[in-house]
Amino acid sequence: MTTRVFTSAPPTLPLMLKAALPAVPVIGGLPGVRHAKGSVPDVVLERHGVVTDPRHLDAYNEVCGFPRSDTLPATYPHMAAFALHMTLMTDTSFPFAPMGLVHLRNTITQYRPIRVDEAFDVSVRADDLRPHPKGSLIDIVTTVTIAGDVVWDETMTLFSRHKGGAPEQSPAALTGVEVPDGVVHWKLAGDLGRRYAAISGDRNPIHLYPLTAKAFGFPSNIAHGMWTLARSLSAVQNKLPDAFTNVAEFRKPILLPTTVVFGSSSDDDVLTFGVKGSRKPVPHLVGRVTPLP
Repeated sequence: MTTRVFTSAPPTLPLMLKAALPAVPVIGGLPGVRHAKGSVPDVVLERHGVVTDPRHLDAYNEVCGFPRSDTLPATYPHMAAFALHMTLMTDTSFPFAPMGLVHLRNTITQYRPIRVDEAFDVSVRADDLRPHPKGSLIDIVTTVTIAGDVVWDETMTLFSRHKGGAPEQSPAALTGVEVPDGVVHWKLAGDLGRRYAAISGDRNPIHLYPLTAKAFGFPSNIAHGMWTLARSLSAVQNKLPDAFTNVAEFRKPILLPTTVVFGSSSDDDVLTFGVKGSRKPVPHLVGRVTPLP
């Protein structure tokens, strides 16, 4: 395994432009597939001594709805890793074209809260390339450590659509879980994708403008999945334990502008939440928070 260490976050705009370049298919002419099946990049990307910019954190909290706190929101370390994610996915060793990928599932485990004034180390790697009925799945695994102790980790499960898929070997964690009913309505403006992109660095054209989204087959620009997850966790912030695992599944994209409904329910210590459409109950996201022992 090769380790590449970055002294600062790679600039995301050049990476997004690189990601927009069409991939060269090499497996039977399948679009968006770069390399042989079973090929996972043999590399780990790292940043050491990452510190939080309070102004950036304030802007993130504002767009995602988190209150100001002396600890980081559970989704915020994703911000510190995003440039490494893009660096990995735009590397020629990565098996799929980044712009053809769909963020299908996400798992975050917070082993303890991270204080705003704590420096931390971040590592990113790819793992578990496996079949899906309509293509393939691959995980991007992010680990955050402080003084050698793991305090946070995340697994992003990405889906690449292509021919030659196969059934998943095990069902997804939230298979069959419905979005809870709710009464909280969120009115989402058409510029939400641009606002979140300015904070996150994720300037994928599908999130920015109706015109740029239509070029990728969407009738309008769509909300970022990680914004939807962050906004959902901010809505239940007062119910979250210090240590927990959150599993989320992104179902239908949220076309902007729109109004969505947030709902949550509790069963013992397990909290289930989700977002669905206000006019039609189309499920957009479902998530589940389970306390760690």
